[in-house]
Amino acid sequence: MHPFRALQAQRGHLFPWAPVMLGLGIGAYFALGAEPPVWALWAAAWGAAALGLGAWRWAAGAGPALAGLALVLAGLALAGARAHLVAAPVLEHRFYGGVAGRVVALDRSLSDAPRVTLDRVWLQGVDPARTPARVRLSLHGSLGLTAPVPGTRVMATAHLSPPAAPAEPGGFDFRRHAWFQRLGAVGYTRAPMLALAPPAKGPALVVARWRMALSEALRERMPGARGAVAAAILTGDRSAIARETLDDLRHSNLAHLLAISGLHMGLLTGFVFAALRYGLAMIPPLALRVPVKRIAALGALAVGAGYLALAGGNVATQRAFVMVAVVLGAVLADRRALTLRAVALAALIVLVRAPESLTQAGFQMSFAATTALVAVFAVLRDAPGGRWHPPRWARAPMALVVSSAVAGAATAPFGAAHFNQMAQYGLLANLLSVPLMGAVVIPSAVLAGLLSPLGLEALGLVPMGLGLGWILGVADRVAGMDGAVWPVMAPGRAVLPLISGGMLWLMLWQGRARWGGLVPVAAAFVLWSGAERPPLLVAESGRLIGVMTGQGRALSNGRGSGFVARSWLENDGDLATQEAAAARAGLPGGAARIGGLNVIQIAGRGWQERLASSCRDGAVLIVGRAAEAPPGAACTVLDSAALAQSGALAIYPEGAGLRTVAARAQAGDRLWTRPAQ
Repeated sequence: MHPFRALQAQRGHLFPWAPVMLGLGIGAYFALGAEPPVWALWAAAWGAAALGLGAWRWAAGAGPALAGLALVLAGLALAGARAHLVAAPVLEHRFYGGVAGRVVALDRSLSDAPRVTLDRVWLQGVDPARTPARVRLSLHGSLGLTAPVPGTRVMATAHLSPPAAPAEPGGFDFRRHAWFQRLGAVGYTRAPMLALAPPAKGPALVVARWRMALSEALRERMPGARGAVAAAILTGDRSAIARETLDDLRHSNLAHLLAISGLHMGLLTGFVFAALRYGLAMIPPLALRVPVKRIAALGALAVGAGYLALAGGNVATQRAFVMVAVVLGAVLADRRALTLRAVALAALIVLVRAPESLTQAGFQMSFAATTALVAVFAVLRDAPGGRWHPPRWARAPMALVVSSAVAGAATAPFGAAHFNQMAQYGLLANLLSVPLMGAVVIPSAVLAGLLSPLGLEALGLVPMGLGLGWILGVADRVAGMDGAVWPVMAPGRAVLPLISGGMLWLMLWQGRARWGGLVPVAAAFVLWSGAERPPLLVAESGRLIGVMTGQGRALSNGRGSGFVARSWLENDGDLATQEAAAARAGLPGGAARIGGLNVIQIAGRGWQERLASSCRDGAVLIVGRAAEAPPGAACTVLDSAALAQSGALAIYPEGAGLRTVAARAQAGDRLWTRPAQ
């Protein structure tokens, strides 16, 4: 069949492909090895417009194909425009001195320390034109006991550095993530943080202070982990959640309950919609005279918008609100709410607003789950002969089991690829917890909010606390089971695109050809199963190296460079701690044999003498400071200056020598890498 005829045969089912094609263009922008010139972005935008006109002109022929190409070019131009629009100065060197700014966000760091994000930044001795738009500080020491109120202008003496390059070639690039947040420096302070001015006025800051006040009130009424989790669910404030609680939730696959995402927004607006609809329907004069369903949809939409503002309006919450707004908009228009068209429209809105969302785990997992759920339930709904229609009494439990299994299966590859682990008993934990979230926790939170003006909020908080206690108990029990966490090796770059493309083809294409989508999915898992990790990794600082052994990766140090060590081990699919990895055999004295050559880390006292004695037989010496090879010596020295230019290294044996892959070369010449270059 001619390809245009094949596309024409899909008419009526092509709109869900719109965000896919737009995403292809966005993905192409982020996959480029060099930043495209501005004129190329303008050319892509004009090309998209021209192809769009052609698609309208030849709608009966090549129109769908031209529209798809137009969306690809539009995605490329959109992502490039967004990257230029958010451009802000990035700190070009390490900094120690006075830092002042306005507090705009509070959270916790990986080391479990309170962390603040500042805007309107001033750095001592730094030209304002080179001062980052935002900086983020971890508050260590006794300062961790208190946190400033959003809107307060503060000052501290702090250590700052530019956003970190990848811990290894091809690893997560925090610089790109920080670029789109306009975050130009990160660091910490151990000095007291001083308030220079009281909290500023403004709607956004007033809402932020309401959030913090509500979080504190919840923690006072529900001490311990329950109050901390309640604050995270209702306000997005995770600052009081202990590391042990967070680990239990992650290892039981219940961490998604903390993110104010589609589940929470859907449960809240769904409960409000049902309560308003059935409540109004119980009043006959109103039920007969007003559009009860539409009023309920408007009320649920208003509550969802309030929840968005209260929760801080982060990207995940915005994405959830967009999806809910599209569904409720379909209800207002008397259209079927949960369709692939609605999911596609929500994805388009999110991608147009923030194209960088495509690269984030939250976007990938939420839309993977939603698309799979809608597609699977559509198949079950339309199944002939009632084969998939259970008795009425069994529909609710079967829907719960099917939805948990489908959502878990759809998100599992993305979660494993991004977080390098899978919760073996995640389905069990979700079956025991998600129903309570929908039936007890969220309704109780709404009840507490309605009764709080009367001082009767305890009637809602008590059952909410009981529900959260059950969920935390399930998380603790499941996370403590043998084999609860299955470590997963990081996949190659092609794996997730192949899985995504194959599954989208399977769910969106109509006809028998849809089963062809299983081919790229199978190929992706074959590639993933055959993935190999670098035999030797070298940190950008030169203070840590790791060699792959039969026991796993052996590290040269048991302390220091903790983030890099954790990243390497996680990408290896290794659950060992840094201390345990450093105790493995394979790096005696920081030396390893790779491809017939010795690779030796030179550190500690007397490093100059060791450098001179080790520089022979073509050895490769890793030195975490400025150093040079002795004259006439047969060795290669990678010192701090060389590693600063190359970034982290992955080293492979090749013939009689070594092949080196550098993180900075692989990241390419992009807007977010240029400050470091």
